Amino acid sequence: MKEGPIPPIAKKESYTHTMHGDQREDDYFWMRKRDDSAVIGYLEKENAYYDKMTSHTDQLKKDLFEEMKSRIKEDDASVPYKYNGYWYITRYEKGKDYPIYTRKKDSLTAEEEILFDGNEMAKGQSYFNITGISISPDNSMASFGIDTVGRRKYTLQVKNLKNNEILPTKIALTTGGSTWANDNKTLFYTRKDEQTLRSNKIYKHRLGEDPEKDQLVFEEKDETFNTYVYKTKSRKYLVIGTSSTLTTEYQILDADQPQGDFNMFHPRERGLEYSIDHYKDAFYILTNKDDAVNFKVMTTPVNATTADNWKDLVPHRDKVLVEDMEIFKDYYVLSERINGLLKIRVRSWDDKEDFYIPFDNETYTAYTSTNVEFDTSIVRYRYTSLTTPASVIDFNMKTQEKEVKKEQEVLDPNFDKENYISKRVWAPARDGKMIPISLVYKKGIMLDGTNPLLQYAYGSYGYTVNPGFSSTRLTLLDRGFVFALAHIRGGEYLGREWYEDGKLLKKKNTFTDFIDCSKHLIDLKYTSPEHMYAVGGSAGGLLVGAVVNMAPELYNGVIAAVPFVDVVSTMLDDSIPLTTGEYDEWGNPNDKEYYDYMKSYSPYDNVSAISYPNMLVTTGYHDSQVQYWEPAKWVAKLRELKTDDNIILFHTNMDAGHSGASGRFESLKETAKDYAFLLDLEGITK
Repeated sequence: MKEGPIPPIAKKESYTHTMHGDQREDDYFWMRKRDDSAVIGYLEKENAYYDKMTSHTDQLKKDLFEEMKSRIKEDDASVPYKYNGYWYITRYEKGKDYPIYTRKKDSLTAEEEILFDGNEMAKGQSYFNITGISISPDNSMASFGIDTVGRRKYTLQVKNLKNNEILPTKIALTTGGSTWANDNKTLFYTRKDEQTLRSNKIYKHRLGEDPEKDQLVFEEKDETFNTYVYKTKSRKYLVIGTSSTLTTEYQILDADQPQGDFNMFHPRERGLEYSIDHYKDAFYILTNKDDAVNFKVMTTPVNATTADNWKDLVPHRDKVLVEDMEIFKDYYVLSERINGLLKIRVRSWDDKEDFYIPFDNETYTAYTSTNVEFDTSIVRYRYTSLTTPASVIDFNMKTQEKEVKKEQEVLDPNFDKENYISKRVWAPARDGKMIPISLVYKKGIMLDGTNPLLQYAYGSYGYTVNPGFSSTRLTLLDRGFVFALAHIRGGEYLGREWYEDGKLLKKKNTFTDFIDCSKHLIDLKYTSPEHMYAVGGSAGGLLVGAVVNMAPELYNGVIAAVPFVDVVSTMLDDSIPLTTGEYDEWGNPNDKEYYDYMKSYSPYDNVSAISYPNMLVTTGYHDSQVQYWEPAKWVAKLRELKTDDNIILFHTNMDAGHSGASGRFESLKETAKDYAFLLDLEGITK
């Protein structure tokens, strides 16, 4: 790409942040004025500049979009699952963006009942998302949440499934999810704080009554916690949960007694994390109690739930991270992570059976899927790898036989998974740790340093990005790209300690791990700095932003999507959504030690007069998680200080939030923009 049109130059207005005696100059602080004409004007100029600078790739974008779209089965449907006498199916129709939610009574041959048609509901909306569909125990009502802005402020509504009418009740500012009591009349739901969007209040609504008179059941007053409500799989208990990064707490109520009071399961203790499920006369607890860093399973009687009554069922193991537990009538199923790889372990309650479902790949993902039925011998799980399309598999725990219910179809006559290679390599980090990297590329390419390589990672909140198949990624692989997924610290790929080693005052390990992975891939001749690219979104955008300050010479181009780049300012502003709940992840900058450490890596605060890679930065104007002004300010400062002739492109979706455009095809257009940016830098025109 060559410079042509003059890039927008943002005005500068002097503003000084003062904290701990330290002053930070912020000439672009004015961009925080949402809906201000000057702010809108600047964003529109950036969008116009993006359009001009990429106009020569307009046809390429269209072609890439059509190519990726052509691989998708447009009239697709989910694998049906049975719940409370009905088979539930989500399907798509050809040419339409949104899902259609349906069910069939008793048998899959029964007449289809359409619960919600997202395409009809989305008409006239530039953004649309339906979430939290919850069916009443007698199957007659469905609650659901709607967001038409992208800011995750859902309006809760109820549909009468007998007459197909939506009730007039509308409850604003909710999470979209809700839970029915067993009386089919009482609905529990979570509301958000108007300003911070923190989920902080649980309400009880009775059908037919004025929602203005809904009863406040619980309020979470600690600003570092969020709250939520759900029902146990046994359908016996309603549960109010509260959680922060490091601590959880639950309250329980008999689902047959919605007018009763919730009772504390075990009061919060800082650093104690636990989750609960119910079976017969006991609760089962996945917890880090007793310094169980990688978690263990404990059990306690239903009438004695405090932690002094908990007993080990599955003891803690140093090398095995227990991620999840599914309870069935005759079995329980554990999702365990061993040396980075996911294992599904099946155990019978009588201890006569204990085995792992076998998998035979070097790098793959397997996890339990939709398992809403309790009295069944079938556990449903999903399996995928970087070369294998996702499969939905039913595994019979009694016979140990499996049935592939569905494998993702790739509508490309030239696609053959045998034409691609996936492997795992280990990169030495500067402190001696070994960082796993999952790789995929097309057979036949020469590993001589000339291949373009796209490296991705996330590395925050203990969230592990697992290696999985992507039909859109074939667009890059078929054009010679190598794709690398770096399992850096900050995630839990190698256990809980892997996360602990990449947060708070160890956060920089996340960034240096990514850089050291890049260097290792260059040393192995998978690519070279002239052909190396990095991509990350949200906290992964912070990763990319830190990396280009620390090692810009390693990358020809980077993509930062909805990037969290103004770390210090955001974490000091407790009016912004998510801030207070994240002190345990990033630290509280009101403490000078954390302030100084954050400032030392915050991408916005560390932009300097150096040469940066080519950059594409994207955001959503209605983003509630990373406010649009963070990338806007960052781009303006980069334009001001960078010393190179490389380009910076910045695009704001004025109709979307953190997750980008709604609709399966609109989101593909955003992917096509990203890919066109990379291909153009490589001189690939078609």
